[in-house]
Amino acid sequence: MLEKKSIDYEKAVLVGVITQTQDETKVNEYLDELEFLTYTAGGEVKRRFVQRMDVPNPKTYIGSGKMEEVERFVIENEIGSVIFDDELTPAQQKNIEKILRCKILDRTGLILDIFAQRAETSYARTQVELAQYEYLLPRLTGLWTHLERQRGGIGMRGPGETEIETDRRIVRDRIALLKKKLVKIDRQMETQRGNRGALVRVALVGYTNVGKSTLMNVISKSEVFAENKLFATLDTTVRKVVIGNLPFLLSDTVGFIRKLPTQLVESFKSTLDEVREADLLLHVVDISHPNFEEHIASVNQILGEIGCAEKKTIMVFNKIDQYHPETIEEDDLVTERTSAHFTLEEWKNTWFNKIGDRALFISALNKENLEEFRKRVYDEVRDIHVTRFPYNNFLYPEQLDEY
Repeated sequence: MLEKKSIDYEKAVLVGVITQTQDETKVNEYLDELEFLTYTAGGEVKRRFVQRMDVPNPKTYIGSGKMEEVERFVIENEIGSVIFDDELTPAQQKNIEKILRCKILDRTGLILDIFAQRAETSYARTQVELAQYEYLLPRLTGLWTHLERQRGGIGMRGPGETEIETDRRIVRDRIALLKKKLVKIDRQMETQRGNRGALVRVALVGYTNVGKSTLMNVISKSEVFAENKLFATLDTTVRKVVIGNLPFLLSDTVGFIRKLPTQLVESFKSTLDEVREADLLLHVVDISHPNFEEHIASVNQILGEIGCAEKKTIMVFNKIDQYHPETIEEDDLVTERTSAHFTLEEWKNTWFNKIGDRALFISALNKENLEEFRKRVYDEVRDIHVTRFPYNNFLYPEQLDEY
């Protein structure tokens, strides 16, 4: 009998701060997400450290007393990585490394590391490498001596582990080369998009890990990689889908996340072009996540930044099978009823009142309400197609049985 291979997770701790702009609830939410990111990268969080301060310490992010507490824990528990929730300045990272003498990562570095793991195609690898080099450039001082002590594991994938003697000039040359390479690939992808003809284009967008790839697999009957980890999909997948007798192109795009590194938004510009050129957006939301409304706001913000805020959009609330509202006991007179206690029916009414019939509630995994979903997408695609080609007539799916 074959033995199951155990995964050797790297031990890590998380560090966050409660400030004037981030209250305790918000920090805990961010750290929950950071823990999931750490797990996705191959780490196991052993402890969280949180400090309340007006603004992060410009030298070491947290105060000296809290830093000593972190240092003791790191030494006593042989921690491999200390991960900070916000992007550290090069000076902060250098100062913290001197004190803790272990791998120091921030949220941006961790996300870039996950992207380096997930990049499958040459195009995705080029995009990630460019983002990593742009992130590393101001951090070269002291980084290489740190890499001599620590090799492998979280944060060590990609260009950071290739050449210890790399200097700024070589990195700048590499960045320029990668940008030229991306421009060339962008032109090729633009040509590919142009060659797809006049088919209506539909793009799945949404926060990371909301079930876009699962939905893509169900609709297009294709095998797109789907996993309960953040950023399971990096490369945009485009499939021709036929509902009834109406064909259209469906693309699955990279998931968004709060505090998405600006380097990634820029280097993944072409991936986001699939969203820009789409005729219809299906904004997939994980309604079972307690902070799904914040996820919606984050996605809408990025859509606004890339000029897609006004695009025709259907909100697709996924994972209704996993939605479980918090309950209040009948004799509980203290707890105030909030949106966390809403039933699924109440959420439906709330969103129907907000956006009318542009909201759908489904479970892609259990295939619940998918017929309603298909009919809605068919209607929208048909309207776009009829506007573009007024002399082409299409039947509704339920009419096809008569022919």
